[in-house]
Amino acid sequence: MKESYGTLSQTVDGLKQEGYTLDFNIQGECIVYHQRNTKLSPDDFEIDKVYRFEGESNPGDEAIVYALSSPGFGVKGVLVNGYGISADETSAKMVEKLQRHKE
Repeated sequence: MKESYGTLSQTVDGLKQEGYTLDFNIQGECIVYHQRNTKLSPDDFEIDKVYRFEGESNPGDEAIVYALSSPGFGVKGVLVNGYGISADETSAKMVEKLQRHKE
């Protein structure tokens, strides 16, 4: 897996080429993928890679991309979330769980 792809969109495209084809979203204390209408708790998946993007002129452009996999569910996908001042409270709480789960 590459250490850097360049832009956020290049990173998402590159990860999709590596098999991270699902688009995950945070919903409460879980991540969901609507392609199969399934929710995954933090115990159901692994964080394979993390990419951070910082807005050069606008701190609100900060984003983080997670490459996630769930061997138990047989899926791989991408979660894109804001961080810093652009992260909402629910997302920040879930991201904290994601980071603890990795350790």
